[in-house]
Amino acid sequence: MILYPAIDLKDGQAVRLLRGEMDQATVFNTDPAAQARAFQDAGAAWLHLVDLNGAFEGKPANGAAVEAILADTDLPAQLGGGIRDMATIEMWLTKGIARIILGTVAVEDPDLVRAAARAFPGQVAVGLDARKGRVATRGWAEETDIGVTDLARAFEDAGVATIIYTDIDRDGAMGGPNVAATADLARATRIPVIASGGVASLDDLVALKDTGVIAGAISGRALYDGAIDLATALETLAG
Repeated sequence: MILYPAIDLKDGQAVRLLRGEMDQATVFNTDPAAQARAFQDAGAAWLHLVDLNGAFEGKPANGAAVEAILADTDLPAQLGGGIRDMATIEMWLTKGIARIILGTVAVEDPDLVRAAARAFPGQVAVGLDARKGRVATRGWAEETDIGVTDLARAFEDAGVATIIYTDIDRDGAMGGPNVAATADLARATRIPVIASGGVASLDDLVALKDTGVIAGAISGRALYDGAIDLATALETLAG
């Protein structure tokens, strides 16, 4: 199981939100590129980047910070937030992002997801963010009646590389991930699933790995707070 250290970008800084609320942001590093280098030095194999402003504005808003991270590290990075047209997808992939995460458009324009996955094999992920099993969009500000499993299955024939499933109520709350719901989703679809939201301890990561069906996990606040030592976690998950 791959561990993805998260760098959430707001106003050019690395922050963590509480349950997706923009006014509940804690700044952890004013230099996101330095944070990315620290994760690389600890042995991370991937980075998970989110343009929070972009998610709300519908267009890239932290481009300079993302480009600085790409320039200062050698790690593949996946990026989500404000990516809602083919031109933006192509722009980021050209700049060196390894995988694009499409969230809002997976609901509002599923044909774009399919077209992007065909055009860029292995480089398109779908971000499914949910409250109580229902998908939320536009920076989690708008809730839908669409079930997570239903939407995931709708993309099984599209060539999507992975699904990133976030339980919004767990995100940033340090209360543990929703292991059962994430594992259920992973069993219900042929697309590999990455868990996001609530990872608070090494035990949480082990619990996700022990399901045997979850491909990866994203952790943010626990790494910044020191609740999880990245090097130790990577060694544990590799065992």
